[in-house]
Amino acid sequence: MDIPLKESLTVEFKSDTSGNAAKHGIDEDILVNATVAMFNSEGGVLYLGVEDDGKPTGLNPKHADPIGLSAFLANKTMPPIRVEAELVSVSGVDVLRIIIPKGNVVGATSDGRILKRVMRVDGTPENIPMYPFEIATRLGNLGKLDFSNEAVSDATMDDFDPVEVERLRRLIGSLPDSDKTLLDLEDKELFLALGLVRMFDDQAYPTVAGLLLVGRETALTRHVPTAKSSFQVLEGTEVRLNVETSFPLLAVFEKFEQYFSAQNPSREVDRGLFRLSIADYDKRAFREALVNAFAHRDYTILRPTRVLMDSEGMTISNPGGFVEGITYENLLTVPPHGRNPLLAEALKRVGLAEKTGRGVDRIYEGSLRFGRPLPDYSASTSNDVVLFTPRAPFDAAFTTMIFEEERQSGKPFTVFALMVLSVVRDERKVTFGALRDETRIDQGRLHRVLGDLIERGLIESHGSGKATSYLLSARVYKETGNALGYVHQKGIDEVRHRELVMELARVQGSLKRSDVAALLHVSLSKASQILKDLVGAGKLQLEGHGRGARYYPAVQD
Repeated sequence: MDIPLKESLTVEFKSDTSGNAAKHGIDEDILVNATVAMFNSEGGVLYLGVEDDGKPTGLNPKHADPIGLSAFLANKTMPPIRVEAELVSVSGVDVLRIIIPKGNVVGATSDGRILKRVMRVDGTPENIPMYPFEIATRLGNLGKLDFSNEAVSDATMDDFDPVEVERLRRLIGSLPDSDKTLLDLEDKELFLALGLVRMFDDQAYPTVAGLLLVGRETALTRHVPTAKSSFQVLEGTEVRLNVETSFPLLAVFEKFEQYFSAQNPSREVDRGLFRLSIADYDKRAFREALVNAFAHRDYTILRPTRVLMDSEGMTISNPGGFVEGITYENLLTVPPHGRNPLLAEALKRVGLAEKTGRGVDRIYEGSLRFGRPLPDYSASTSNDVVLFTPRAPFDAAFTTMIFEEERQSGKPFTVFALMVLSVVRDERKVTFGALRDETRIDQGRLHRVLGDLIERGLIESHGSGKATSYLLSARVYKETGNALGYVHQKGIDEVRHRELVMELARVQGSLKRSDVAALLHVSLSKASQILKDLVGAGKLQLEGHGRGARYYPAVQD
């Protein structure tokens, strides 16, 4: 069998017959360490009997038993790590291929060593210790630890700021999606209901979430020093605003929304019966993005949650990558779950966060409704989630069409429908496969979305099977003032189809309706219409009828 050309985060080579391993085989502690490190990272494959340069040199006899080595590794790790080991031949040499799973807990050696796998600056991997604060990050990434629900043992309710408690009540009273029943509670009952305190022996201790939401700034600095945030505005290389704060989150939200509004001018646009107020960025989308950044960040990492506005767009970033199972590619489809469930739930009940946990839909809608480019999460890493919203002009005609269609139908567009409309508008004509690649919508949902948009008269399909293409309907082109564009897009197919049919007729001497359907990947009825048009135009001659009908190139005078 072939093996990878070099080591990586998920591939490790270990010699078992050379150097220090020449006589007795590899030091088995090295194998145990590598197993734990991969388990605590992304999992992977360890090839025993292969040199660092990828050359197979074989096994020491004591390691030639896959079952025995698997049992040894399970006995030397906590929890026991169940690997899959098998003997394989590489260039005629027997080596051991050990498949190590990715852990859903933090693993250790039986004598207490906890390691992880990282890449050196030179691009080679190594196994290094995992420090105590990193354990919380790892468990948070795996959804096994809610850091925001941890009680702070040396904090008291005196660390809550009365001004922030009043701000909390004011927000609950003013935000439309808040849980108004909370207003009937006394302060301590309110804190318990939101999880801002936990009770131990009749003593209330603030949780991390409690300090983050209503804690005094001095208490946050002392107990949660990582809870920092910054807002920056750049104009070219000129710094217009640069604020870093350790305020509690409710105060930060209000302050950052003020900064945002000052940098987000809007203008009135008349579109027939509509007067639209359009800003550079959607306010609801900004709030959701900001709430997501604070709710799902890793509060064990000493870096601020950051908002940056410049000439290119707006970037919101937070420490801590996506939690296990979430990537920037599946954000819109994966069931919502985050790193700090207690904090996220409190923000929902206050009314700041979207109740269904689908705030990311609102972030996307904030761009798509106005014909702007999609928000971009592609710069995110395992250490940071980075959301970039490009600064771009809105499409007035497209925006009007969206608002008018929703008003007339009483049926709002889903974020998936908006994505499809946006791609079809930008690409002019697009196949199903290209739509799926561009939107990352699963096949079943995409079929349903396309069916609904066709039924609503917003897009049209041409062709059949894999060759089916989609474009905005004649109605949409007309309503957006671009009827010429529709004729151009559709006309290209009409001309090309006729030319291809005539070429086939000349090459074969004659053709049938089924030949045209197979050539153009269209239905038989569409093939019949094309042939009828060519006969009417004097390009083809029809002989016979029904299934026996054949079409011949017309004899030109």
